[in-house]
Amino acid sequence: MTDPRIETVAKVLVDYSVEVRPNQLVRINGAPEGAPLILAVYQKVLERGAHPFLQVGLEGAEELLYVYASDGQLDYVPPFMRDVIEQIDTNISIWTDVNTKQFSNADPAKQSRRAVAMRPLSDRLLERAAKKELRWTVTIYPTQAFAQDAEMSLREFENFVYNGCLVHEPDPIKAWRKISKEQQRLVGWLNKARQIHVVGPDTDLKLEVTGRKWENCDGHENFPDGEIFTGPIEDSVNGYIRYTYPACDFGREVEDVRLQFKDGRVIKATAGKNEQFLLKMLETDEGARYVGEFALGINPGIQRFTKNTLFDEKIGGTIHLALGKGYPETGSKNKSAIHWDMVCDLREGGEVRVDGTLFLKDGKILI
Repeated sequence: MTDPRIETVAKVLVDYSVEVRPNQLVRINGAPEGAPLILAVYQKVLERGAHPFLQVGLEGAEELLYVYASDGQLDYVPPFMRDVIEQIDTNISIWTDVNTKQFSNADPAKQSRRAVAMRPLSDRLLERAAKKELRWTVTIYPTQAFAQDAEMSLREFENFVYNGCLVHEPDPIKAWRKISKEQQRLVGWLNKARQIHVVGPDTDLKLEVTGRKWENCDGHENFPDGEIFTGPIEDSVNGYIRYTYPACDFGREVEDVRLQFKDGRVIKATAGKNEQFLLKMLETDEGARYVGEFALGINPGIQRFTKNTLFDEKIGGTIHLALGKGYPETGSKNKSAIHWDMVCDLREGGEVRVDGTLFLKDGKILI
């Protein structure tokens, strides 16, 4: 029997997150394990009179790529993939990992090279999104692998995910619109900001945001959601930061990440685990050592670390900085093949000052 909450998530994704309209071309990305949600979204897209386009991948294929592909094969991107990015009106991605550790032994040089090859596609998607020519969203389908990473049973993790999506509300879309309004108040206040100063355990970091736009993440491009972010001025980040939680991406967990910045650039990076992988990814391209995003996690319903960035970066009372690619709609000019979010918890002994005003202390927003 299909979990009825899946149908509710599909409805919110189609009718709220990306607002599918008749005759639009809608790409749906996923894997076979996420079939219940993929098919529910597919049906909703058809019911709205749009044209669904399924792009379903097989678990293990990318792992084989990093084992057997030559440099030429890593660099190759089929030309028609560029046409897809130009022609779709909407992109719905459903993360469905069944083994989150499958890339633990992959060659980081190959991963970095492949990321560089794929960069024009992701750059173009974000460019079209910034111009409002395309809408996109990403969510997850609960799997045993995600549950194990979060140290939960599958049932517990499903409850965690769907509660975060607010599907228990009588009208989830109305609930997300209320959150959007509340977050927009903070965005309006921050859009006047010039300097951000973050202080916490082993952290003292300053960055400039004058003229940059803050974005209200209210369930459209991520689902669930609950953050506000901007793209800091590229050469303005100075100081040091220690990330509370492991930086989980590219199939790796990099623990106890500490970064030192000077004039925007990472000049020193260390980690307690997988340090060499961290250093290799910082060499992906010039933009990989600069910050593309500064964000505040403000979802009070997400309070625990799960090793899943979609949720961890939303934890109320945290901040995160993404190394690499920035979002054009914020005014960010940083370009890179990577976008690596790393989370710093400020709920115990941390604060954020905005132009000298105490904005957040011990995880609580004060304005």
